[in-house]
Amino acid sequence: MKTSVVRKITFHSAHRLHNPNWNDTKNKEVFGLCANPNYHGHNYDLLFKVTGEVNPETGFVMDLKDLSDLLNKEISERFDHRNLNLDVPEFKNLNPTAENIAKVVYDIMRPKINTQFDIQVTLYETPRNFVIYPD
Repeated sequence: MKTSVVRKITFHSAHRLHNPNWNDTKNKEVFGLCANPNYHGHNYDLLFKVTGEVNPETGFVMDLKDLSDLLNKEISERFDHRNLNLDVPEFKNLNPTAENIAKVVYDIMRPKINTQFDIQVTLYETPRNFVIYPD
C-alpha cells in the first residue's frame, strides 16, 4: 500500500527573470515586471512529497522530523532570505523561474532520499501560481 507524506516549508527569496542573450526591451516584453534589474521577491511555499510503502514497524513512510531537518538544511538554509540570482550557485547560469526552482529542489533532494521512495516538489510562487515537478 503506497502512501504519501508531505512536508511544507516556506522561504523568502528575491530573483530577477532575465535572459542575458536578450536586450532589456525583449526581457521586459517576455518577463514584464519580473525583469526588474533591481530584483523582486516572493514568499515561496514548497510542498515536498515522499511516496512509498508504510513501514510496518514504525507506521511511517518516512519520519517527518527527519524530512523536516533535511529540507531545512538543504533548501531553507540555501534559499531563504537570499537573492537566487546572486547567492545561489545553482542559478548562476539558470533563470530562477518557478519551474527551474522546483527542478533544482528536486535535484538537490533526490540523492538525499532513499530511492525506494518517489518524490515530488510543488512550489507556490504566489497563492495562485504554482508548479509541480515531476508531474
